[in-house]
Amino acid sequence: MKKLFSVIFMNFFGFDMIIFLVAVATAIVFYFTKKSADVLYNKLHLNIFVPDSGASRRQADSDISGIRETDIVSMRNRTGSLYSLFVNLTGIFPLLGILGTVISLLGMVGDMTNVQDNFYGALTSTFWGLVFAIIFKFLDGIISAKIEDNEKNVQLYLERNNAEHSQSGEQP
Repeated sequence: MKKLFSVIFMNFFGFDMIIFLVAVATAIVFYFTKKSADVLYNKLHLNIFVPDSGASRRQADSDISGIRETDIVSMRNRTGSLYSLFVNLTGIFPLLGILGTVISLLGMVGDMTNVQDNFYGALTSTFWGLVFAIIFKFLDGIISAKIEDNEKNVQLYLERNNAEHSQSGEQP
């Protein structure tokens, strides 16, 4: 078991460090993407508790009328940009793993004394690339549903807003 861990972490300060740094950057992008998607979702899904008083109705009307179309579109665009960056970063992990393996194998050509250990070390890049690809693909599945829901709700909001403004003769 100890040998397994030593092999897995053998290349850590080599090419595997690049994979870990990209994983940290991807995690940060995921955090901001999720945060942006949650803010947009909460903006589009106001929680209004309407007891029997007229004050609550006025508060609800105030909250709904306070939403500006440009803010919603800007939030949707920001979330879309962050999500696109997240998806692209997630997609490069298997490629980084394979690249690390190839680089390690090329470095092994000159030293054939300990081929088996060097070969195991070369495969660690593929291992880490696949591990992070699986983790971030799972996180992508979690966030993509909310982003799709937000996209549909923004579209519905824009259509309703345009219909209301065209009936009243105003510009949105």
